[in-house]
Amino acid sequence: MVAYDISSPKRWRKVYRVMMGFGEHIQLSVFRCDLTPEQRVRLRNRLDEEIDHREDQVILVEIGPSRLHGPRWSFPRDFLRGPIEALRSIALANP
Repeated sequence: MVAYDISSPKRWRKVYRVMMGFGEHIQLSVFRCDLTPEQRVRLRNRLDEEIDHREDQVILVEIGPSRLHGPRWSFPRDFLRGPIEALRSIALANP
């Protein structure tokens, strides 16, 4: 899993393009990647070329082999408003 916070829109676009070659875009500035050790080194080197280490942040988190990830769950955006409202939204979307 790779998450990043890039302060410059121009650098953000460059990092996004780099990440598109290495993983699945799952959320704004978050990618799920299934990388070999060599690919991980290549990704780190490419990101190192694009980011400003004084202003930007990139986090790479090992979450285990992809075969163990299983299905990805997602909830509607309004899920955070509260359980009752979210359930109502789900029920209306899936009659």
